[in-house]
Amino acid sequence: MTENAYIHIPFCKSKCKYCSFVSFPRLELKETYLDTLRNEIKSSYQGEYLKTLYFGGGTPSLLSVNEFEKIISMFNFSDDAEITAELNPENIDLTYLIGLKNCGINRLSFGCQSFDDDILKQIGRRHCASDVKGAVNLAFQAGFENVSLDFIYGLPNQTLSGFENDLRIFDERIKHISLYGLKIDKGCYFYKHAPQNIADEDMQADMYLKAIEILTQRGFEQYETSNFSKYGFYSRHNINYWNNNSYYGFGVSAHGYENGARYYNTSDLGKYINGEPKVVHKLSGREKLEEEIFLGLRKTAGINIEDINKKYNINFYEKYGQIVAEFRKYFVITNKSISFNTDGMLISNVILSEFLE
Repeated sequence: MTENAYIHIPFCKSKCKYCSFVSFPRLELKETYLDTLRNEIKSSYQGEYLKTLYFGGGTPSLLSVNEFEKIISMFNFSDDAEITAELNPENIDLTYLIGLKNCGINRLSFGCQSFDDDILKQIGRRHCASDVKGAVNLAFQAGFENVSLDFIYGLPNQTLSGFENDLRIFDERIKHISLYGLKIDKGCYFYKHAPQNIADEDMQADMYLKAIEILTQRGFEQYETSNFSKYGFYSRHNINYWNNNSYYGFGVSAHGYENGARYYNTSDLGKYINGEPKVVHKLSGREKLEEEIFLGLRKTAGINIEDINKKYNINFYEKYGQIVAEFRKYFVITNKSISFNTDGMLISNVILSEFLE
């Protein structure tokens, strides 16, 4: 049974310079896209009671309250379902936020990135720091309790002290923080127009460690490599990913996982609207095991060895003991679990690659 769903809203008014996500400044296609999206949901959703629904993008806040409502009304939900919408903080007003809450959305994630207006301008964001502060305040006025902020570290001309300031000044009512180190991937503006004065790997590591220190001081628990929350406010939708459980994926470029198969929609907006079918890959037993380890080790709680052994009929330490021994200083090992320590998180991608055959 699939109890979680992701919906991709691919539209943006303009593309940020670091962004390589699938998004398009093609708002004239929004109505047609939403028709296609609803048809996809009708044909694929099996009527389960969802525990989480997540609107990502792109810029989901380019949808009207009515457009959100039409999509949300297509699903059944458990009583305590988490329904998240990513919002850009510019041009957000109280009426809009109250409308989102009334149609069932109960968790908001604002793309903040930085509180430095000069940096925001450099990276092509449309908002300024005061927009974030205003939008967050309005969210609490509208009755939202579960509000998250996204930050990026390693941005052009960003200093360690500047990043520290970002993490010290946000509203104390914020319940969740996501942190991402700047990566310049193919497809973004910065890939062909390299910015000056970006942090090297050592500086990014310093920023990451400082973030853990500051956020811990502010009462946040790190529950995953890039995510921190106040007690009880972790992202249940994302935890479902890292627990390697099933989820629907709806919309252009959206990925899903059902019945042991991963699938994804085309990243071409026109082809999606014209009905190009999903690409489906049935996972082998080896692939399932590797994904369980790869995703589970992103959590600070790590993976439960007993569960892995039973689920995949293996002896974890017989199979992977050499890797664990080689990188022993980067792990926290108990009788039942294995997880990365802070140093391990810094080089997690290197270590995780060793688990892939």
